[in-house]
Amino acid sequence: MSKINRILAVLDGSDDDAVIVAKAVSLAHQQAASLELFLCDAERAYSLSHAFDPSGVARSRRDGIQDAKRYLECLRDTAVGADVPIAVDAVCESPLYEGIVRKALRSQADLVIKSTGGRSSKHRTAWDANDWQLMRACPTTLVLSRGRSWKPHLKFALAVDVSRHETADLPQEILETSRLFSAGSHADIDVLYTEPPCTDPREHQKSANALQSLTSAAGLRGASIQILSGVAEEALPAFAAEQDYDVLIMGALSHREGPAALVGTLTSKLVETLECDFVLVKPTSYQSQIQTEVPESQDTELAGLAGTQINATTPLRFASPLEFVSPWQLPAR
Repeated sequence: MSKINRILAVLDGSDDDAVIVAKAVSLAHQQAASLELFLCDAERAYSLSHAFDPSGVARSRRDGIQDAKRYLECLRDTAVGADVPIAVDAVCESPLYEGIVRKALRSQADLVIKSTGGRSSKHRTAWDANDWQLMRACPTTLVLSRGRSWKPHLKFALAVDVSRHETADLPQEILETSRLFSAGSHADIDVLYTEPPCTDPREHQKSANALQSLTSAAGLRGASIQILSGVAEEALPAFAAEQDYDVLIMGALSHREGPAALVGTLTSKLVETLECDFVLVKPTSYQSQIQTEVPESQDTELAGLAGTQINATTPLRFASPLEFVSPWQLPAR
């Protein structure tokens, strides 16, 4: 990805939306990109598709979308003066990750940013099922934010694999993404690679040369290359936890075959260990299998339920829009 032209910010009506909008506006301004605020009311869609009383479903769905768009417009208004073109859109679709993927495909987004949906009262220590599925199916670079504000002097980590097992173009994509994110921020950048213990010195030097070549080609002058020794699932999370990074940039999918291709042991360990934002990069060859349009079965199901008033749907509770501030002006969480 040589340029970010379109950013899709996925919101959910929570307090974290202020952080997501601030980060998205900052990136859009930095990249001279357009920004779209998007909300997918998956809970309402699920409730409507399973309603015992099928009356008024179409109207409830329409009203929910209108409420969501008004909320997004209020958030957009708080970013006045940010010099970024901002559009808004909302849908009522389920499951959530499919609604987001379809929107990203229709908008031709270069970057999708959303807060994690993990469980925790204070810190979201795990991602929910929609996050994991979105990591797999999102057609472009995905930012999953923990809700923490970025520090004034950003600190980036790049988890890069230059072994023969990795997809050929992915290391370069990760480094190019880092260059875009760090442009104009004077961020500290650590390029991290883990090799097995007792690696042959010639193989070690080969990896070091490959990392240096990739870093130079991406224009990341001043980046620090850190080659860690050990099992990646143990060495990398332990090292990264000590550094207190703002952002970790890595490949979105494991290169391993079988069940690990969806989640990956290393990704799971990093998610459990770190509280930073994750930027998940796809190889250029990746194509999402999700279609851009809602499946006909879902549309038919909801349309067939249309009628009179419904009593079974709970509307989203939107947080009050906050005055727009830069990411580093927001209070720490």
